[in-house]
Amino acid sequence: MKEVKQEMKKLMTGDEAIARGAYEAGVRFASAYPGTPSTEILENIATYDEITAEWAPNEKVAMESAIGAAIGGVRSIVSMKHVGVNVAADPLFTWAYMGVNAGNVIVTADEPGMYSSQNEQDNRNYARSAKLAMLEPSNSQECLDMVKAAYELGEKYDTPFMIRMTTRVCHSKSVVEIHDRVEVPIKNWEKNPAKYVCLPANARPMRVKLEERLKTLAEYSETSPFNRVEMGDTSVGVIASGICYYYAKEVWGDKASYLKLGFTNPLPAKLIKDFCSKVDKVYILEENDPYIEDFVKMIGCECIGKDIFPKWGEMTPDVVREAVGGEKPKMIEFDHSKLINRAPTFCAGCPHRGLFYRLGKRKDIMISGDIGCYTLAAGAPYKAMDSTVCMGASISLGHGAQKAFNMGDTGRRVVTVLGDSTFFHTGVNSLINTVYNNSNTINIILDNRITGMTGHQQNPGTGFNAKGEPANMIILEDLVKAIGIKHVFVINPNNLKEVDEAIDKCLAIKDEPSVIITRWPCVLKKFSQADLDEFDNLFKTKNKIDPDKCIGCKACLKTGCPALNYDKVNKKVHINRAQCVGCDVCTQVCKKDAISKED
Repeated sequence: MKEVKQEMKKLMTGDEAIARGAYEAGVRFASAYPGTPSTEILENIATYDEITAEWAPNEKVAMESAIGAAIGGVRSIVSMKHVGVNVAADPLFTWAYMGVNAGNVIVTADEPGMYSSQNEQDNRNYARSAKLAMLEPSNSQECLDMVKAAYELGEKYDTPFMIRMTTRVCHSKSVVEIHDRVEVPIKNWEKNPAKYVCLPANARPMRVKLEERLKTLAEYSETSPFNRVEMGDTSVGVIASGICYYYAKEVWGDKASYLKLGFTNPLPAKLIKDFCSKVDKVYILEENDPYIEDFVKMIGCECIGKDIFPKWGEMTPDVVREAVGGEKPKMIEFDHSKLINRAPTFCAGCPHRGLFYRLGKRKDIMISGDIGCYTLAAGAPYKAMDSTVCMGASISLGHGAQKAFNMGDTGRRVVTVLGDSTFFHTGVNSLINTVYNNSNTINIILDNRITGMTGHQQNPGTGFNAKGEPANMIILEDLVKAIGIKHVFVINPNNLKEVDEAIDKCLAIKDEPSVIITRWPCVLKKFSQADLDEFDNLFKTKNKIDPDKCIGCKACLKTGCPALNYDKVNKKVHINRAQCVGCDVCTQVCKKDAISKED
């Protein structure tokens, strides 16, 4: 009987499909820094043995490593969330000038709606500004197909490719047809300073070639299979890219014609003009900035865009319906007074809780915060964070603020706080600046032995690489001493006495910076043998409350631990045993000795 080979189909998220596309395209090198909604791209790439996958300390390093791999002759990919491109922008703009040897793909995962981000920037503007070719997938199949196409086109036209994703495309699932990997031979590297040494003398002719390349790419964009027209009812025409194409189809269905754009830099001017000429009214459906709209208007076509659609947030079908026809979304009516507000908080047993509980009680200090789980300290009950800007900014911002306070002779001190991964990302540069320019900030590094907020990725301080293999481990206290910090204190943040003593010691240091390293693993971490060896009795015990001793003062509740609950009937606190991990912070807070270890 003849064996029939069946097509392989699989349900994948957009991130998974990007990883699969890289695998099928013969990619050999991948680098990234974790950040929602891009994190899962490298996590999935790391499952393929054929690809060297690395977590870099930051996006700039990841970008440069991927550039180096492409110049060295192997197809490479680098992925990051939208704000990560800001960090990688320096090499990115020059890389566009140089062109590739082997293909290179840069994935930016934008986040309309800011579910896990500090801003809502639209990175299509980066493609336009850096003069990069760009593709925008709208589903998982396109994620895979566009990655593969980007390498073929990038090597044909001598250009790196940006693939712009958004949260819904990254995390939504759809059926993908998968194929075998194509092994691409390693390209030969030859000395070529005129191409790869961006001195002004070389960069000037590169700049001219870049414009010529964009003209060629613009011609290709007119016939790209990723830009297609779907003619239907000509009373309405909709131009859309990414997930907005599906939102448009859901709203208008067969009552409109569509121009779906997937190759979005350079945009196809002739195709757009031709489409607009065939419909009565044109809507431009896109999230965030009027990227397509501005282009359509620039080439002389009338359209309706951000004059009715919002410039912020996600472009959902409900948003579209309300903007176009004033149709309000149907909502289930209920008594809002019965809703219980549950503000986000640290997990039970989180090693950040004890530190911020005590830090928030300090007076006349400014707490300069950073990006991570610990940003939750800005809210109740801790109220222990006064600023947050971007990765690594806590130390450098704190340095500037301390200089200002010292000028005013107020005696006010600045405490900076950031995580271990964030410190490796850009905090180390800021601390070097603090040492070099000598401010008396107190700098706290929260070493929870993992990159916590983005889902437990490895970093240079964990002892493992992206594939889970043993790796060289950077010792934080050795690093900060090496750059000139003389006063370094390593403490257990669950021990409130240690926390207070370390802060007091640092406050007493008036004329130079100091560092406190809080070392205790994230409660959700999969513990390594090194963790088990270093940390005694790691989350093996639980606490209990003696109801006879508890007076219902609620002092323990002020720690913000979700395992603690107040019984309004009995006016006592009780511990949810399923949540408690025995961190003992509540034990130290209770003045009546009502909390103790279970027998």
